[in-house]
Amino acid sequence: MKNCLIIAEAGVNHNGNIDNAFRLIDAAVDAGVDYVKFQTFKAENLVSKKAKKADYQIENTGKADESQLEMLKNLELSHEQHELLIEYCKKKNINFFSTAFDLDSLDYLKEIGLKLVKIPSGEITNLPYLRKAAKLFNEVIISTGMAEMNEIKDAIHIFTQNGISLEKITVLHCTTEYPTPMQDVNLKAMLQIQKEFNTTIGYSDHTLGIEVPIAATALGAKVIEKHFTLDRNMEGPDHAASLEPHELKTMVSAIRNIEEAISGDGIKKPSPSEQKNIAIARKSIVAKKDIKTGDIFSEENITVKRPGNGVSPMKWDEVIGKTAIKDFEEDQLIEL
Repeated sequence: MKNCLIIAEAGVNHNGNIDNAFRLIDAAVDAGVDYVKFQTFKAENLVSKKAKKADYQIENTGKADESQLEMLKNLELSHEQHELLIEYCKKKNINFFSTAFDLDSLDYLKEIGLKLVKIPSGEITNLPYLRKAAKLFNEVIISTGMAEMNEIKDAIHIFTQNGISLEKITVLHCTTEYPTPMQDVNLKAMLQIQKEFNTTIGYSDHTLGIEVPIAATALGAKVIEKHFTLDRNMEGPDHAASLEPHELKTMVSAIRNIEEAISGDGIKKPSPSEQKNIAIARKSIVAKKDIKTGDIFSEENITVKRPGNGVSPMKWDEVIGKTAIKDFEEDQLIEL
């Protein structure tokens, strides 16, 4: 990947409403991201009836007595809705993407033509899921929230065993807490993942704000994933840790600027834009006062001033003691 791939994670922030999903796509297009990503699942295949909601889900939904299954049932996208979103993405010229959270959903994403699949953090220890994903798709992006290095290693091994080369595997550093406290980001872990596994690296962000994804880009992330919403005050599990549309747009702009800033060859030399300022900002040896032909250059009659298009002050010791070959007026560039 030449440029950092930016994935705008709409996720379930449509709240089960297709019109909200369309509006999220519009916001992603306006921000200039590469992919807009949703989530594909059947709630009954994802969680048991007894599964409790996470603390952040209770806090963000305000429904402590609601089960995780009940919450997710209201956030499902039907196959018909998927097809509507895919068509809308084509119309808006943006890439549709989704994460499958169960085996049937992996099959469905394959059926609708996706070549690339995103492995969510919660499935990184799900052997049947990983094996099936490896057999269905040519390329994978793996989120690693809650994972240890040996668990990432095991997941990568499953993919390579099933025919996916390391070049087709991207590993995203991630922290599964919404929002993620800054002290828990541990961004250096992204670099350790790259060193350990020699894969493409990226970062899936759940912090508030845009600073950490920008920092991850500067450190070499090739994929950035960030949740976004139409309004952080909407009811739902992920809105509170998501960017609003104007923030998403600012993040994309900042990431693209960082890409430009780190795209040089690494050789320290004057850039094209600063060449013209060399003579203006640097200094030359000039006459401190009027000098006559035959005078000896000394600290009494020469000094250093702008502009920098004459004899460099680095040659000061060579000039001291030389004889003036002509008359010089005060502030005139010295010639040897």
